Amino acid sequence: MSKLPHIGTSIFTVMSQMATEHQAINLSQGFPNFPIDERLIAILSKLAKENIHQYTPMSGLPSLLDKIAVLTQQSYGRTVSAKEEILITAGATEGIFATIQALVRANEEVIILDPSYDCYEAPILLSNAKPIRVSLNIDFTPNWEVISAAANEKTKLIIINNPHNPTGKMWTENDFVQLEKLVEAYPNLLVLSDEVYEYITFEEPHISVHHRPKLWHRSISVSSFGKSFHITGWKIGYVIAPENIMKEIKKVHQFLVFSVSSIAQHVLNDYIDLVDVKALGQFYQQKRDLFRNLIKETKLELLPCEGTYFQVASYANISDENDLNFTKRLVTEFGVATIPISTFYANGNDHQCIRFCFAKDDETLEKAAERLIKL
Repeated sequence: MSKLPHIGTSIFTVMSQMATEHQAINLSQGFPNFPIDERLIAILSKLAKENIHQYTPMSGLPSLLDKIAVLTQQSYGRTVSAKEEILITAGATEGIFATIQALVRANEEVIILDPSYDCYEAPILLSNAKPIRVSLNIDFTPNWEVISAAANEKTKLIIINNPHNPTGKMWTENDFVQLEKLVEAYPNLLVLSDEVYEYITFEEPHISVHHRPKLWHRSISVSSFGKSFHITGWKIGYVIAPENIMKEIKKVHQFLVFSVSSIAQHVLNDYIDLVDVKALGQFYQQKRDLFRNLIKETKLELLPCEGTYFQVASYANISDENDLNFTKRLVTEFGVATIPISTFYANGNDHQCIRFCFAKDDETLEKAAERLIKL
């Protein structure tokens, strides 16, 4: 009998397969199609010949941990212990999985804010705990009255995602004030903050749990080198948490992967000295602005995109179809693959919105726009 009977093939796999079958432009799955930084390739080529191919320590390469601590201080003004409070993970997903498995017990509850990324629910269910799905407002901002009503003494975690996938929305100062009030009301409540797009923000700066001293002792943050440096296939990220919490996460991590790719850690250890993470937002803002300008002549209504490399659009002016059928027809008839937003909701809430990934080269975005104008 399946432990996860309701979970099938992910929508990302389905749409990517359809894109391949129909030779469509794939703007569905969130991965860049342009080359990685040549400096990264040069470092990789050099280090591949050195004796760095055996296990690193379980927590991560010590020098890389030190540099993450420095990056956290530079980015957020927070001092963390490289040895005790940082863990290198096999991608952000492994960090999220290990955190939930380590901290959530049977019959406890975890609040997930929908629309939400699909990796949150499975580790909760595998812990014999209960996911509590709470929908965001129609504009994808948090509804704190509803969120507060969903919390109780059984609530162990609230999972937040800022900047937000799939919508590109970002939390405000007031949202974090409300989160702090919620945490104060429930002494056992912890915050799992998915911040994999933390450096991909545009007009407004990203607010992190690292900016909020009141949350430091109750928060676990998850970051992604894969997302930040366009190397999603390397599957490498990191978790930051207070020492007492990190001890528990490390117990699970060591039996999942023990240690993460040694060569990836050594390469990033050298690369992080060369790259300016503050430039990432500027790079992707150019992509966002290009894509928005290219498709402004279509019948699609573009929603605000404040961060991430995703653009949500409403097709309500084009069709009454549900979003899954619309996205499938978009592939078969127009040759563009996207993701239906309803698949990010537990209840399948359908606002007739679809998600585009604009982390693509200019030529790909231009060709996609040519096809979308025909809608």
